[in-house]
Amino acid sequence: MSRNNITFFLSSIIYTIIPKKGDMRMTTALSLEQVSYSYHTMKQETTALSSITFDVLSGEFVAVVGPSGCGKSTMLHLIAKLLPLSGGTIKINGVPIEESTDHIGYMLQKDQLLPWRTIYENVTLGLKIQNIKDPEAFDKVDRLLELYGLKDFKNSYPSQLSGGMRQRAALIRTLALSPDILLLDEPFSALDYQTRLRVSDDIGTIIKEKKKTALLVTHDLSEAISMADRVIVLSKRPGTVKTIVPIHLTCEKKTPQAARNAVEFKDYFNQLWREIND
Repeated sequence: MSRNNITFFLSSIIYTIIPKKGDMRMTTALSLEQVSYSYHTMKQETTALSSITFDVLSGEFVAVVGPSGCGKSTMLHLIAKLLPLSGGTIKINGVPIEESTDHIGYMLQKDQLLPWRTIYENVTLGLKIQNIKDPEAFDKVDRLLELYGLKDFKNSYPSQLSGGMRQRAALIRTLALSPDILLLDEPFSALDYQTRLRVSDDIGTIIKEKKKTALLVTHDLSEAISMADRVIVLSKRPGTVKTIVPIHLTCEKKTPQAARNAVEFKDYFNQLWREIND
C-alpha cells in the first residue's frame, strides 16, 4: 500500500467534525436498535448481524465478546459509518449517525502509525487532516505525550518504539481530536502477553480517568471483565445480543491489573465462557 493510500485510509478512521463541547452526564451516548447487516456477493447474501439492540451510557466502558465470525468488528464499522446499515438505527447522543456531528475515535488492531513520520507527526495527523490550527489542540497533544511517557520520544520513529509505546501513541492520536466515543477493535491483540497486560492497564486507566465513553471488541474474556463496566455477549453468526453481564468487582481501584485479583473475577470468567460456548 502506498503512502498516499495509507494516509487516506487513516483519514477515514481519524475523522469527522470537531465535537460540540458539553458536560458529562449519565445519558445515553450510543444507542443501537434492531441493527442488522448483510454481506452481498454475486452468489449469495450472508447475514452478519441481526436485531442488535443495546445502549451505552456517557462515560461507560462496555466490552463486546462472542464467537469468532459473529460480527463484532462489523458492528464497530457500522457505528463508525465505514459500512452502511442494512436495517435498524444507530444514534449518537440521541442523533441518528447519518446526521450526527459528534466525533468518533477508532483504534484498530494494529497501531497504524506511519513509519516515515515521527511520533509527533503521527499523533498530530488527525489535527492536520481536519485542518485544525488551534494552538490549544497542539498544547493538548504535548500534555498527553508528557503524561503518557512519550515526550522524550516525540521525534523518534515508530520502529524505534516498543509495541506498548506505539499503542500509547495510537491512543494519543485518537484522543487528540477529543472524541465523544472511543471504538476499540482488539487494540492489544498484536502485543505479546506481558506487554498486552501492561498496555491494557495503561490505556484502560487513561480512558477511565478521561471519563471517555468506550466500546471494546475483544476475544479475551479476562480483558473484557477487567476493563468493562458491562460485557455484551453476541451469539454465533448471525450475531445477536445473547446476554449483557454487568461487572461488579470488589477491588479498591478497578484498574485492569487490580480487577484480575478480585474474588468475583473467576465467576464472571466462567459465566462468560459458558454463554459463548453454550
